[in-house]
Amino acid sequence: MGNTSQKILARLKGLQAHLREGEQPLFTIPVIWENATEKQTNACDLVLTNQRVFGYIFTSFPRERLFLDALELESIKAVSLRQKNFDAVFRELFVSDGTKKIYLRATRKKIEDAYAALQATIGKSAPAAQADAPSTEPGTPQANQSAASTPVTTFGRQQVKQTLERSPLGITLLLVGGLLLEIIGVLAWAATGEAQTGLPLCMAGIVAVVVATIARRQLR
Repeated sequence: MGNTSQKILARLKGLQAHLREGEQPLFTIPVIWENATEKQTNACDLVLTNQRVFGYIFTSFPRERLFLDALELESIKAVSLRQKNFDAVFRELFVSDGTKKIYLRATRKKIEDAYAALQATIGKSAPAAQADAPSTEPGTPQANQSAASTPVTTFGRQQVKQTLERSPLGITLLLVGGLLLEIIGVLAWAATGEAQTGLPLCMAGIVAVVVATIARRQLR
């Protein structure tokens, strides 16, 4: 087992117990892991091994908690690096096996590294899988069946256009602005002793916070 694998196992508590025979961790970064198929979102570590890519959390305090949501490398059909026009800091990586859809979010550098690591690891595993297949003449039923069963992973980059009010940045600005309006309204009310001075600001702030909360839930 290489030094990288040993460092990952030393850093991520309990990971060794959840690895298969012959499985070695190759790469890891902290991400927001969103399983769009099951509508679940977790802040966790992305772990790429020579067999799978998965989101992983294990804690023992104050109570034991395990999260492990995985995709088999050999089943992955699409990997897309997505950039949203109003998000200059974070990037999104879309990974799918045709049934499960996963969105990974992290800073630009980390997501770029994850994309490159996935591409390199899947690229290495594909020739090995073909080498293990029985030799057949092209055009025969056996050859056609083998070619059809060989998974093909599509890699690409995508620019996602999103309006500001529907972007994570816009929602955050709306939420923070609403909270500030509420605080200013309360201070103005306390300073003047007149409800008509601070109440409109408080109401505007509450509306902004409610709208931001609803928009965030819909975005998920």
